[in-house]
Amino acid sequence: MAWIYLGIAALFEAAWTFSLKYLDFKQIKAMGLTNLFSSQGAMTIVPLLGYIIFGIGNIYFFAMALKLVPTAVAMAIWTALTLIFIKLIDIWILHEKLSWAEIGFMLLITIGIIGLKVVSK
Repeated sequence: MAWIYLGIAALFEAAWTFSLKYLDFKQIKAMGLTNLFSSQGAMTIVPLLGYIIFGIGNIYFFAMALKLVPTAVAMAIWTALTLIFIKLIDIWILHEKLSWAEIGFMLLITIGIIGLKVVSK
């Protein structure tokens, strides 16, 4: 179950990262309460809500995994999965290019994740 928690935490972390990318505090400060319910206000507030929700989800599932897996292993897996999820989102949603070197390094990360799963208790 810990590995599922780590995967979910990594997904939340990747989503949190992209909400942070699109979060604009200047727009939030400039927007008053009256503009909160307009279409522009919604587009300004959505990244903030994502930041909060994904951040809490990430902390919750990572904490659950830490109770079941050694801390160093959990941190390594969580970080590696998050990097892979972010790169996959970059490719599939943001249509970024993928190089052979990136494929090779993501394979190395994946091999490391599998290795840690095999040798951990």
